[in-house]
Amino acid sequence: MSDESAMAGPEKKLPSSRLGRFARLAALGVRTGAGAVLGAEKAAAERAADVLGTMRGLAAKVGQMGSYVDGLVPEDKRDAYEASLKLLRAQAPRSSAADVRRVVEEDLGGPIDALFAHFDEEPIASASIGQVHRATTRSGDEVAVKVQHPGIDKAVEADLANASVLEMMGGALGGRRFDSRAFLEVVSARFREELDYGLEAERLSAFAELHRGDPHIRVPRLFPDLSARRVLTTELVGGLGFDDACEAPEADRLRWAETLWRFVFKGNLVMGMFNADPHPGNYFFQDDGRVCFLDYGCVQVIPPDQRPKARAMHWAAIDRDRARFDGAVSDLIGAKPGRLERLARDYTRRCFEPLFDAPYRITRTYAAGLVDGMKDMAKAARKIPEGEFFTMPAEMFFMNRLQFGFYSVLARLDVEVDYAAIERAFIPPLA
Repeated sequence: MSDESAMAGPEKKLPSSRLGRFARLAALGVRTGAGAVLGAEKAAAERAADVLGTMRGLAAKVGQMGSYVDGLVPEDKRDAYEASLKLLRAQAPRSSAADVRRVVEEDLGGPIDALFAHFDEEPIASASIGQVHRATTRSGDEVAVKVQHPGIDKAVEADLANASVLEMMGGALGGRRFDSRAFLEVVSARFREELDYGLEAERLSAFAELHRGDPHIRVPRLFPDLSARRVLTTELVGGLGFDDACEAPEADRLRWAETLWRFVFKGNLVMGMFNADPHPGNYFFQDDGRVCFLDYGCVQVIPPDQRPKARAMHWAAIDRDRARFDGAVSDLIGAKPGRLERLARDYTRRCFEPLFDAPYRITRTYAAGLVDGMKDMAKAARKIPEGEFFTMPAEMFFMNRLQFGFYSVLARLDVEVDYAAIERAFIPPLA
């Protein structure tokens, strides 16, 4: 699941009312956007970690992004903020054993002792939406049971109704470039879907089928009879966490980076779906370049008419054909001729450096520069004449979230990879 850790944090009451959650955000000074939290000094950052962790839901996701996405936190504040928010990422507050038991028994329709041979009440991980418990099935399988925090559905709805939370999310990831109504619809739909573990089970199965036979990509086995809307049971998997993986020998990091890229972009370009939550806690790193991918709650479906356009853009980058690439970018985003189109093309070209200039080493400076470039383009867009202005397809908001976060993950692995060669092996040919 997203934001996993080796241990969960303390039990804390989840505030679920809109007023209560807004008051906590206001206390952090975030009414004007992400800057007050993302620019925090050490003491304020620690306070932000505690408040956002207690709130869980979307508010916590904003803070968690700041703990690993390069460029969201000002350089002179990054050490203090990342240290504090890393604790939020690793030790999110947990729900009580009684609450967890009630959710499991209500959703699975029986006593927990009859459903499982053993169920460990102490969670092994906790995140913004749910927490994970180790258990053993009646047939002897070791499993991970993800259980939704009671009341989190109300908390998410409260966050979706709070303009400050969406402003934090949108401002951090370029949301102001999108049509506001369509943006809100897409963001709201994706985050509401994270509350439906039945849908997540379907998407886990789809990704498992897509990558079936790939010796390096592992999708945990689903136990459908022990899964429901608020409970998701999969095989228990292990491996190195992200921090330890970043300290591994270069040869291991290289193979993991290759696997990560293939998982992400094969999903995009072949299946037309991408996992839009590239949180470092979503990966377990194993021997021989294998990576286990854990969370399928936030998945964006690429509209069918957009998929060939995305493939055309990737092929142009692989072939290092800038003119063809520029045309594909304009086609994909529905650009109008003019200065904003040129800005969008130039910015997207920067985002595709790993393909154009492969082999390529993604660095934290490069990843942070993409976030800065997005902010610069948003500022420049304010001066664009009305006849040249256009808004991005709302579905691409989560592509920003994926790209910024994913590149920041690859930057910490710090290896040079031939990403173009990886894509050539699986991307469908142009019609």
